[in-house]
Amino acid sequence: MKALIKWMETSFAPKMDIANNNIWVLTLKDSILQILPFIFLGSIFCVLAILNEYFPNLPSFWTPFGWTMGMLSVLISFLIPFNLMEKKKLRKQRLIAGMSGLILFFIVITPQLVTDQVVGFDHAAFGAGGMFIAIVCGIFTGIVMNIFGKFSFFKENSVLPDFVRAWFDSMVPIFIVICTGWIVVQIMNVDIYHIVLAVFQPLAGFLQTPYGFVIWMFIECFIYSMGISTWITEPVVKPALLAAITANVALVASGSLASAANLNVVTAETIYSAYLWIGGVGCTLPLVIMMIISKCKSISALGKACLVPGIFNINEPVVFGAIAWNPIMMVPMWLQGIILPILVWVFTKVITIAPIPTVVFDLWFCPFPISTWITTRSIAALILLAATVTVSTLIWYPFFKAYEKQSIEKEALAENSN
Repeated sequence: MKALIKWMETSFAPKMDIANNNIWVLTLKDSILQILPFIFLGSIFCVLAILNEYFPNLPSFWTPFGWTMGMLSVLISFLIPFNLMEKKKLRKQRLIAGMSGLILFFIVITPQLVTDQVVGFDHAAFGAGGMFIAIVCGIFTGIVMNIFGKFSFFKENSVLPDFVRAWFDSMVPIFIVICTGWIVVQIMNVDIYHIVLAVFQPLAGFLQTPYGFVIWMFIECFIYSMGISTWITEPVVKPALLAAITANVALVASGSLASAANLNVVTAETIYSAYLWIGGVGCTLPLVIMMIISKCKSISALGKACLVPGIFNINEPVVFGAIAWNPIMMVPMWLQGIILPILVWVFTKVITIAPIPTVVFDLWFCPFPISTWITTRSIAALILLAATVTVSTLIWYPFFKAYEKQSIEKEALAENSN
């Protein structure tokens, strides 16, 4: 165990930090963070749409849902090149880059819109279904804009005003971005839309398997136990999660028979709102409660400080205060990422006791069990939540007692030395 911790501390964690601070990873993470208000608002409209079932005379809340959640890919295609120019210190190019990414995205999805005969804003490509397309378009645009970021037709002592020079200098990368999309997609008839989806579809499909679910949850707990933010995985998994829950919503809205067999269980709603991460990644709220009632003064004080954030699923205080790089507490956190997903999968997919969430509710800071009820409206779901808490507590308990004993001995030695 000591050798494993040493390897993680000296080799794995530094490499992860390098990846986490890579300018492209930061750009993707920042772009996703910036659309969170639209996701949150879309979640509210989706929950309000429940009222339409009981009060049919109310305006349909699915309309504003479409103008928020249904526009995510459009926003991402603009934000990625825009944010990259910011980070590359090419601020004069940021708006041009964002607009070019937006146009390229529209070029790429146009053949699909025509094929589906949905040319308005109701097409899935504009929302979560086109996120991977938007990311690829944004990255390509960012690369082109970065290459020509310091290019200029004019000398520094040119008498032309700066804004006129900027217009002409921007024309070359805009021309390359737009003409590349036009030639490849509309002249050569290359179906970039389905090519990109085909590349990322295996990932989305793998996440919707019990193995994918467990592996991803374990990875989240593993890297978080080393103090590395789980946001590093968001650029890859967030589009897949959004596509999964919007597919569930569409299935229910279409009037189709929505059953455990054809619903996606691995969504942000399942993980962060309905069943899994009570108190934050790693299901740390049971641990916080144990810490509060601990006989160790320092642990109890830390637990009390972590309680309010933990209720709202913010667990950085307890992770960095008691878990990160603590071999005794890292192991149970890893076990949470293995055992709890299996529990949720079994009782939502195999033995269908509790329902799979079918509403968008990305308000991860909403306390359990309120969020469980909102996303499922099911007593059975609350029972599964209680089972999750119980199993989580049993996982934490023996390791916590060992940690507590160790801390009490340290406190005693400190008091005796004084």
